[in-house]
Amino acid sequence: MSETRLPGVLVPAALAGFAASGGDLLAGDLVMRQGQVVGLAPATAEPSRIVMPRLADPHVHLDKCHTVGRIPHVGGDLMAAIAAQRQDRAGWTAQDIRARATRGLDELATAGCGAVRSHVDWGTVDDPAAVPLAWEVLGEVAEAYPLVLQRAALVSMPVMADAGHARRIAARVARDCGVLGCFVYDQPERAAGIANLFRLAQDFGLAVDVHVDEGLAPGLDGVERVADAALACGFNGPVLLGHACALMNRTGGDLARVIDKLARAGIAVAALPYTNLYLQGRADGTPDRRGLTRIHELRAGGVRVVLGADNVRDAFCPVGNHNPLATLALAAVAGHLDPPFGRWLGMISTEARLAMGLEAVTLAGAAVQGLICFEATTLADLLSAPPRAVPLGDLLERLAA
Repeated sequence: MSETRLPGVLVPAALAGFAASGGDLLAGDLVMRQGQVVGLAPATAEPSRIVMPRLADPHVHLDKCHTVGRIPHVGGDLMAAIAAQRQDRAGWTAQDIRARATRGLDELATAGCGAVRSHVDWGTVDDPAAVPLAWEVLGEVAEAYPLVLQRAALVSMPVMADAGHARRIAARVARDCGVLGCFVYDQPERAAGIANLFRLAQDFGLAVDVHVDEGLAPGLDGVERVADAALACGFNGPVLLGHACALMNRTGGDLARVIDKLARAGIAVAALPYTNLYLQGRADGTPDRRGLTRIHELRAGGVRVVLGADNVRDAFCPVGNHNPLATLALAAVAGHLDPPFGRWLGMISTEARLAMGLEAVTLAGAAVQGLICFEATTLADLLSAPPRAVPLGDLLERLAA
């Protein structure tokens, strides 16, 4: 049986998938047979690179990214960002969307992503249930990339609450193997909209992804409403909630009750540090509230928590990167995700894939094509200045030449 060895590698223990002794990073020679990893052998060279599965980003907006330079009024809260981006959207063309989405996908590929979910604002000016241009363009652009691109329909609550509109949208999303989602805040129609969301997701066999409670105002209850709806209908598809900032308003038994519901419903939560830190807690002067959701409490309560880049250089966040390692680094600072960093890597790899309804990939048994490597020797170095990801197959070909 053909065997290949890559000497002097470091493997994150949390992503290895095989038993081995060591700390955060396991050192050795990577052993591959028939193009698949079978384990680590004792090191025959000083470790010089980190090898891991391809990363995943479960929450981006490729339809909006890289528009900040042409939006005159960037800044303010969530509603100000929505208004500014809506104004820019009026001028979108297929060429414009394609150029920006391609740039975003190039960034994701360079960062080592193997799977990404992009939300797409649904509807047109004339028809709120019509397929948006960006949905079509992203479907075309994705064909040129060796990664999984999931498109998630981001539907406004009044439209999701309309049974006819919602069914039209769900049927099209199902046809395109997409994900059904909506924006839940404090809308009066949210009970009907959430009910329609889960009813249609059940009917069409769709995964669910909801922007929910993206704010710190008291009284936001979308997270609990979504959890209640999922439990009530026994929904068994993957559900991912993005933002959930208002969980910061809940403490003690109140918080524990909501977390228990999320855990029982199998609902995952995406923390989105770039956009939430930028938009939330705004007042006169320096903000004194973080916009993150309760990462530590959710994880302690058995809820899967993942990380996403969210908005990159648009009206919602004027800076950022389509790089999961950079997102994790920011989350580490903002959310006190202390070393050892290996315990958080699943939030941008194995756990993120599971939240997207995909199979988790560890090194054990992984195909060479599903692995990447970085010129780094500690996870602190990797997060502080993320180097370009090199596909492991490309490295092996280069070394064999």
